[in-house]
Amino acid sequence: MNDKASRPHSQTLRKVLVRGLSAMLAGLLLFGLSACGSNNASNGETEELVKVTVGASVTPHAEILANLVDDMEELGFELVIVEYTDYVKPNLDTDSGDLDANFFQHKPYLDEFNLMHETDLVSVAAVHFEPLAIYPGQSASLDELPDGAKIAIPNDTTNEARALHLIAAQGLITLPADAGFDITPIDIVDNPKNLQFIELEAAAVPRQLDDVDLAVVNGNYALAADLDFTTVLATEDPTSDAAITYANILVVASGNESDPGIVALVDLLQSEKTRDFIETNYPGVVIPVF
Repeated sequence: MNDKASRPHSQTLRKVLVRGLSAMLAGLLLFGLSACGSNNASNGETEELVKVTVGASVTPHAEILANLVDDMEELGFELVIVEYTDYVKPNLDTDSGDLDANFFQHKPYLDEFNLMHETDLVSVAAVHFEPLAIYPGQSASLDELPDGAKIAIPNDTTNEARALHLIAAQGLITLPADAGFDITPIDIVDNPKNLQFIELEAAAVPRQLDDVDLAVVNGNYALAADLDFTTVLATEDPTSDAAITYANILVVASGNESDPGIVALVDLLQSEKTRDFIETNYPGVVIPVF
C-alpha cells in the first residue's frame, strides 16, 4: 500500500528535477553565448568605433585629415572632419567639447586666442608649415621693381610681420636689427625703392595680383586661389625661425592630450604617409615639419 502510493510521488519528483536541471543547463548555455559575444566585441569584431571629431580649415588641413580616415578606422576610431572657414569658432568649439581637436592654426595665434578668450587650449603636435611666398603681379621680377612699386601683404599682425621679413630677406627693405614678428611697415628702417605696402585681409591678397606689382600670399590661400607656385619669386626658408614658430598644429582642450583617439591621430599626422601626401599634393606650398 505505501510503496504503490509513493511511486507517483517519486515520478513527479524526478520530472521536477529533470525540468530544473534542463533550465539550469539552458541558462548556462545562454550565459556562455553571451560571454562569447562579449569577447568578440572586445576583439574588435562587433565593437563600435570611437568617434574623434576634428575641426579644420578646408585646404590643406581637412584634406590631410581625410587621407587618414581609413587608418584611424583600422585603429578603432571614426575620424569625423568638420570644415571651418573662420579662425575663431573651431577654438571655441574645441574649448566647449563640441570638437575633440582642431587643426588650422599656429602656436602664436593659439597663445593670443587663449589670452583673449580665457580658454585653455594646448598644442599636441606640429604638422606642417605653410610658407609665405612672393608672387608676381604687374612686375615679373624682384630686380625690375619700379620706384614706388605696390606690394600687397596680409594685414593681420603675425603674417604682416612675416611678409616684411620675407621682403627684407630679398634686400628690398631694411628692418631693425631686433625686429620680431610684431612689426608693421612703420618700423621699416630703409626703403630705397619707396615701396608702397597695400595691407589687406590675407584671403583677399591673391585677388589683387592684377592691381599690384607683387603680392605676399599665405600658402593656404595660394592653394585656395589655385596660384601657380612655379611663378613664385621668393619664399620663406623652411629652416627659418618663421617655419618653427608658425608650424600648423593639432590643438585640444587641456587635459585631453592623452586621449587614445588623439594619441592615434598624432601618430598618423606625423607619419611617413602624411609626409608623402603633403609633398605629393602641395609641393613647396606646404612643408612637413616632423
